[in-house]
Amino acid sequence: MRKDKSFVKKFVDSNDDDKYGLHPSKDIKCTLGNELIGKRVVICVTASVACYKAIDLIRIMIRHGAEVSVVISETVEKFMNKEYFLWASGNPIISKLSGDLEHVRLANYETSDVIIVYPCTANTIGKFANGIDDTPVTSVLSIALGAGVPIIIAPAMHDAMYRNMIIKQNIQYLKDIGVVFMSPILEEDKAKVATVESVYLRSIGLVKHQILNSGKKDVIANYHLDWFFCKCSIDNSLSLNHQQMRSFMKNRKILISAGSTVEHIDPIRVISNTSSGKMGYSLLKKAIDFGLDVTVVKGSTKIDSEYAKLKDQFSFKLIEARTTEQMLDSIVGELSSNPYDIIILAAAVSDFRPEFYSGDKITTGSGSFVIRLVPTGKIVDQVKCIQRKTFLVAFKAEYQVSDQMLLERSYQKLIDSDADMVVANDVGTEGAFIGSDSSRILIVDKSKNYYEFPIQNKEIVAEYILKLVYLNLAQ
Repeated sequence: MRKDKSFVKKFVDSNDDDKYGLHPSKDIKCTLGNELIGKRVVICVTASVACYKAIDLIRIMIRHGAEVSVVISETVEKFMNKEYFLWASGNPIISKLSGDLEHVRLANYETSDVIIVYPCTANTIGKFANGIDDTPVTSVLSIALGAGVPIIIAPAMHDAMYRNMIIKQNIQYLKDIGVVFMSPILEEDKAKVATVESVYLRSIGLVKHQILNSGKKDVIANYHLDWFFCKCSIDNSLSLNHQQMRSFMKNRKILISAGSTVEHIDPIRVISNTSSGKMGYSLLKKAIDFGLDVTVVKGSTKIDSEYAKLKDQFSFKLIEARTTEQMLDSIVGELSSNPYDIIILAAAVSDFRPEFYSGDKITTGSGSFVIRLVPTGKIVDQVKCIQRKTFLVAFKAEYQVSDQMLLERSYQKLIDSDADMVVANDVGTEGAFIGSDSSRILIVDKSKNYYEFPIQNKEIVAEYILKLVYLNLAQ
């Protein structure tokens, strides 16, 4: 890897070079990779006791090529001297706004690639959500939101404060308008700020998404991202016998979500998808076969009678859920009261719901009408907030995309949710459409290893998945 200063220096802001020269702290630039080379990252730090962790975030961004500017709330200096941030970034620290319009210079159109608030207090979230920009950080956020610069917020506060309905509403509102939130780590009655590694990886995904959707062919052509995956042999996972797994898996607890969810437009009409629930059913059967203690949270399926027959034959916990909110509440409630070794979220959950629900049937005589859809809550993002040590398997469905794109989007979901594995499938593949009896899957893990499985009956696919879970847990 090239680390000579001439290579690094050409990417450092020329104005800062003229004034300060190449700051010694920038000697670490690109020592871990060049994924963010030439990218400008603004890290905003608010007055949380976790503000010291921002130093590590600044450094990891620089080590991957970013040019980092730091903005702090004035009260941050009650916890840390701002000289630490100057040392970490090698750039002047903005703690007050002046006639130089620092907030505009940093966050206006095409002046920065991503804004990160790490850590972010409830106070800053509330101000941002309500359009109040009376601090350097909130002023930067106000400009960035208007300019379309991607924003990542990593909250940090006490657990009870994070669960405060007003704060939850502020967070949801900001999510609805495109702000990305990194789920905190819920432990010891605290909502602890997300890890620097997860924030760094999320920022790479946002920067890449922004570039690929810019429409600027020259920029896209010159952008190189270290997004490579290593294909692994499936021989080991196929050669395992059931007895090996049973002895290891017996009585371990697993939660599986299955089926689809519906979102009501009025008492009669709904928005849903064509998922059959067959994948979840296959996972349930195989989990029972391997001796696991199973809980199933089931949405709508086309094979309810098969689930009922299985319930008559075997002992497992079955929780019915119809809407996304019901499924979310059921899973969160279950995880909050019972520890699980494995969680597999195979349900095809509705990503959107109507903003408004009509309590009366909308009559055809009303003529045409417009339904505005808003995002639903991401169930997968809640799991590791509640149970950090569980082995989480997420699912990612795409439609007629390349394997590379499927892997990239699945890996991004893995990072966003802190999952351990993602099962990816293209539901536009002939012979493996959504709702069919067969699937063709790719499985990707945190190390960017992936396994490719041909089109197979879903019961065989379910066995593949559980065997890979076993291989990971038994290491």
